[in-house]
Amino acid sequence: MIYLVIGRTKRRIILKQAIMAKQAFKMKLKPGLKEEYKRRHAAIWPELVKLLHDNGVSDYSIFIDEETDILFAVQNQDGETSSQDLGDNPIVQKWWAYMADIMDTNPDNSPVSIPLEEVFYMK
Repeated sequence: MIYLVIGRTKRRIILKQAIMAKQAFKMKLKPGLKEEYKRRHAAIWPELVKLLHDNGVSDYSIFIDEETDILFAVQNQDGETSSQDLGDNPIVQKWWAYMADIMDTNPDNSPVSIPLEEVFYMK
C-alpha cells in the first residue's frame, strides 16, 4: 500500500492512503504505420514524460492488435488525473499534432480515444 504524508503534528505524521487507479482505453492506428508509431514512441519527448509523471501517470503501456490496428493503452494514475485529462497543455497539443498523421484523430488532433471498462481483475 502507498501512503502520502498530508500533515504533521509534534507527535505524529498524518497519512492518507494514496488512490491508485488503472485506466484503459483504445485508439486506432492508420494501417501499415506500426513501425513509425513505435519509432516515435521510442523517442518520446522527455518533457512529455515529465508532464505525465508530474500528473500522477505511471506504468503506461500501449499494445497493438495487428489484425485491426487497434491500440490498447493502460496506465496507472495517482489521484484524479490521467493522460486523457491533459489536453489543454501545450506539450500534449504538440505531441497530438506530431502523431496526427498516423492515427485516427478528432478535429483538435487529439487521438480518438475510447475508454474501456474493467470487467476482470486478478491480483
